[in-house]
Amino acid sequence: MTDYNLFTLNNGIRVVHREVPSTKIVHCGFVLDIGSRDERENQLGIAHFWEHMAFKGTKKRKAFHILNKLDSVGGELNAYTTKEKICFYASALDKHVESAFELLQDITFDSIFPEKQIENERGVILEEMALYRDSPEDAIQDEFDQVIFGDHPLGKNILGTTESVRSFHREDFQNFIRTNLNTDRVVFSCVGNIPERKVRKLAEKYFNNIPRLSASKSRIDFSDYLASNEVLNRNAGQAHCAIGTTAYSLRDKRRMPFFMLMNILGGPGMNSRLNLALREKFGFVYNVEASYHPFSDTGLFAIFFGTDPTQVRRSKKLVLKELKRLREQPLGTMQLHKAKEQLVGQLAMARENNTSRMLMMGKSILDLGRIRSSDEVFDRIRRVTAKELQDIANESLSEDRLSFLTFLPEN
Repeated sequence: MTDYNLFTLNNGIRVVHREVPSTKIVHCGFVLDIGSRDERENQLGIAHFWEHMAFKGTKKRKAFHILNKLDSVGGELNAYTTKEKICFYASALDKHVESAFELLQDITFDSIFPEKQIENERGVILEEMALYRDSPEDAIQDEFDQVIFGDHPLGKNILGTTESVRSFHREDFQNFIRTNLNTDRVVFSCVGNIPERKVRKLAEKYFNNIPRLSASKSRIDFSDYLASNEVLNRNAGQAHCAIGTTAYSLRDKRRMPFFMLMNILGGPGMNSRLNLALREKFGFVYNVEASYHPFSDTGLFAIFFGTDPTQVRRSKKLVLKELKRLREQPLGTMQLHKAKEQLVGQLAMARENNTSRMLMMGKSILDLGRIRSSDEVFDRIRRVTAKELQDIANESLSEDRLSFLTFLPEN
């Protein structure tokens, strides 16, 4: 039994909805199966630029009217771009839900990309790029993508390059959308205290007239990973380090055990092994994290931390020691039980956030064609064995598979 409703409109757009009677807020949005990895060499950054331009003018609204539509009634309108997705979403009081539906349709499908606004937003994005370059803890994450994926589209910066961002004009956005937008690969997700019949009525009213779009694209699978070790000088007072490798894809059955392994190693809990080793025991770092990002054909595992330049070697040694522990020492019965309960609790709390739930639902429908219930996810976690975790650690986290990127202060 599912706790969501799913239906498909005449143009192929799927609508997924979950009713939550305990809230007065509705969260909704379009999730498009388009991201920066779909850009050609001369289009780097255009997906992210499109995300910005969606707010800058449509066939019936100027930028001010777009921004004011929900803000004036206490709502929010937002968007983001990843390697494989673009999301336009909104939150508003339930009595303003129709305005949210209509506005999201307008900015997602009827943007006109005014040249004057393109010029204005070009400057904004160039400033955003400069801000990232000035923040080594952000820059290292982007540059580590290139270390892992090289010249593959997954290795390209979502923001693009200064040269590409300076080159875009209206026809470039229109061509990118025309060659990538397929309404069969668009999901509208909604979470709030409105019944299915109202969601269906509003979706049919505002989305059915969107023409069926059938762009056919093929993503280049990534398969040529080679471990590397790079050291770069940066204008910073602290050293920043990244350690990682490729990981399991979205549809791989080992994805959940691997995610659990990352949570043990460097999840958000203060009791993660890396936090205990690098921060609590030795005071080498303020923050250390292990992350796992699955894509449609591969994945990325990465550890990030900043430390004093004199402690880089010792910090890396401690990280490698913790990875070796995962490979060589299976979790004891109590350790495994606590690791499972911690992850179950974290995921349960995450699902209490209705914005996150709404976005998760849309992405799950696009990626998997279904949404796994909490019970299904928790059951999978509780069936993970210590041997399964150890086997995955040996398969994925061997030292010869790891790549390293280090930013050292110029002086």
